[in-house]
Amino acid sequence: MTQQRRGWRGAVAAGVAVCLGCLCASGCSGGAAADDARSFDPVPLLREAGRTLEEAGTSKATTSMEMATGGTRVTIRGQGVYDYGRRLGRLKVTLPQDPAGTNEHRPIIELLAPGALFMKNRGAGVPADKWVRVDTAGLSDGNLVTGGATDPFTAAALLRGTRTAVYLGHTELAGTEVRHYRGTADLRFAAKGAPPGVRESLAAAAKGFASAEVPFDVYLDDQGRIRKIQHRFGFVGGADTGTVAVASTTLLYDFGVAADVRLPASKDIYAGRIAEH
Repeated sequence: MTQQRRGWRGAVAAGVAVCLGCLCASGCSGGAAADDARSFDPVPLLREAGRTLEEAGTSKATTSMEMATGGTRVTIRGQGVYDYGRRLGRLKVTLPQDPAGTNEHRPIIELLAPGALFMKNRGAGVPADKWVRVDTAGLSDGNLVTGGATDPFTAAALLRGTRTAVYLGHTELAGTEVRHYRGTADLRFAAKGAPPGVRESLAAAAKGFASAEVPFDVYLDDQGRIRKIQHRFGFVGGADTGTVAVASTTLLYDFGVAADVRLPASKDIYAGRIAEH
């Protein structure tokens, strides 16, 4: 079990994975119109949810990525901010503890940008003051799971590929009333309508996952903003592991918060060889 956990950490740290308009017209936030929301086709609504995030500007984000394989389940958690207008985010990603209850690796600082992932505290011979840059279009999963967290903008863009969806009713999430939808998105279809940088990543993921069809659950508030979204991905593992199931969950809150995300200068990006794990 320890060996499997370390293997997952190595994959995340190395940047290699085994690793969504308004909800409706302003008058439908309450009363009979809200209760009748299920009479509307949710597919067009969900396909536009990404644009609603851009209108929201910024938010805080909490992420969780859970992988199950061979009877072992590990969870990687992240927390930070995201600027949807600039499509830039910053997360502190915490790797799973070892069986003794201690962390073998410092939290990884990740900067999310169109087409790129920057990581600090990378380890594997990378100086502590340097960043590692990864071209997300070159990753088999398009960085939907590689960094241990799904880029919130990319998670929303994936909903552009919604093929089927159903409305499951109202619920409450962290004190906010939300509407719950469940459906399936097609990575290939999502890629066609996504903006540059995200388009290439989704296209890569469509080829790298076990299936281009991605089941999801998403919760929208009365303004049509994503409050929670979960995707369920599947990798084709080796002969001993079969398909590896990954559940990626993103929570968005505190919209409008300050999100000053700056990408590293060229001189701060590590250009040397990265040690193998």
